[in-house]
Order: sequence, then structure tokens, then C-alpha cells
Amino acid sequence: MVNYTYRDIIQSLSEKLTEAGISNAYWEARELAGAALGFNCRGKFDAKTQADTEQIKLCANLLARRLMGEPLQYIIGKWDFCGESFKVGSGVLIPRADTETLIECACSLLGGEKELTVIDLCSGSGCIGITLEKKLDCKEVWCVEKSEAAMYFLKENATRLNSACKPLLGDVTDESLPEKLPLADLIISNPPYISAADMKKLQKEVTFEPVEALFGGEDGCDFYREIVRLWKSRLKPEGIMMFEIGAGQEDEVMQIMIQAGMHDVRARRDMAGINRCVYGRNSVQKNEAVNLYDQLDKAERNLH
Repeated sequence: MVNYTYRDIIQSLSEKLTEAGISNAYWEARELAGAALGFNCRGKFDAKTQADTEQIKLCANLLARRLMGEPLQYIIGKWDFCGESFKVGSGVLIPRADTETLIECACSLLGGEKELTVIDLCSGSGCIGITLEKKLDCKEVWCVEKSEAAMYFLKENATRLNSACKPLLGDVTDESLPEKLPLADLIISNPPYISAADMKKLQKEVTFEPVEALFGGEDGCDFYREIVRLWKSRLKPEGIMMFEIGAGQEDEVMQIMIQAGMHDVRARRDMAGINRCVYGRNSVQKNEAVNLYDQLDKAERNLH
């Protein structure tokens, strides 16, 4: 039997990943090795330690899965988002650094507010809602998700991260669902937004993620239209609705919000300089505001 040190394993994994054309091969090799060896290979460790037979077999199995195109995040079973580690796996969208732009934007707009009510639509792993609960002064955070597979990860993450968020299994396009939730200071969503044309050009890794979390209709904007139409009434006066968007979608999404009567509609760029976030405020006349707060009382009574 060939003896392999931890350094040998990482080097071998890196070479195989490079041969397969995977970018950041050495970094991915350390991640895979860490999952197989049982410790964080990002930091310092004794690279001369001999790996045992089971560790070597597990490394080979994880490598085979990665070479088949399975996302690294699914293989190691977790991924970092805004400084926290979220559990992920087949059936849930993988948290991405792009989405951290929503967190930064929400915190910059609402950082000084107290006792906020937040509704996170198409919540997936819960990374947005759970993170905002930790970063903002929240009275309650609702995380709405349609997929039972994704809901499993949402609940797991809420438990692991000691979150008091309220997971709710439901379809955000269901006409009756908004009435079941209270009025919100912030309604935020990273909805499916990939167009039919772009769905045909997905990277292999992305095809492993659930289609229902990716496909946003022919032009990618179906969910923006439905969420604005159905959920605008659940915003408090001057409440904020905020979306993650795909590259180049800012004009269409902003127009949807403006046509719905929202004001102060703006876009925000991510670290790469791409417009990644669109938000706007609810415009409500005084008499309409009174009616909405009456609806809030009714919703709260129904929930209890």
C-alpha cells in the first residue's frame, strides 16, 4: 500500500482538478481534503501526517463526485455567507457572495431602526433572513420557502445558528399567502431570475442546483412581477422591497416596481461593479395606511 501524507493528498487532488479544467484547483483541493480528513485545511496543520486508509478512500470518493461536476459546496455540505457557515446540499440553492450585496444594502438602509419585521421570500437555505436577524434589530423574521427539500436546510440552519426566524412552507405566488403574514418593514428576496435562454447555457455545477430556484420565466422576471403585485400590500408605509437581480436586469425590475407605485427605486452594485440589488419604498396614502394596519391586526389574530 502506498503511504500518503496530508501534503501528498492535497497535491494529488490539486493535480486531478487542474487536469479537469477546474479553476482554483489548489483551493478546492484543500476544501475537499478538509472534508475527508476531518479538519479545516485552510489553516495551519501538520502536512507530513500520514493519512489512513479510510481517509484516502474518502478523498477518492469526494474527488470522483467533483469531477462529475457536483458543486464543491454540496460535497462538503456547507458554505460560508457573511461570516457564518450554512448547511447546504442537493435541493437547495447555494449561498453566493453576490447575495451579500443585499445584506449590505439592507443594513445601510435599516441599521438604525428598531423592532423590524422582515419577510424573506424564496428563502432557500435561510441565509438572507437568518443573517439579517443577526445584523438588524428585528422583532420577527419570516422565511418563506416552497420546496420541502430546501425547507429542511432552512430549519437546520436556523437551529445551528440559534435563529428565532419563522420558517414558513409556502409558494410566494400563492394569492392567499401574503394575508397570512404581518406587515413588514422589509420584504427581501433572491428569487429565481435566470431566463429561458440563459438556462441553456448554465455551467455544469449550476445544473445540480434545483431548477425551481433558478428559472425565472422566459425573460427571467416572472417572480419580480408576481412578488411586487402580491406582496406590496404587506409593506408598511415607506417599507422597503428589495431584490437580488441578474446582470442587466436592473431596468426591467426597477420599471416593474415604479409601475406598481413604489418610489425611491434604486439599484446597487456588487463588488464587481455589476448592479446586483434593486430596492424601492412603498408609497401609501394616509387613509390607505390606516386600512393596512387594520389588516395587520387581523393577520396577527389569525396567526395566534
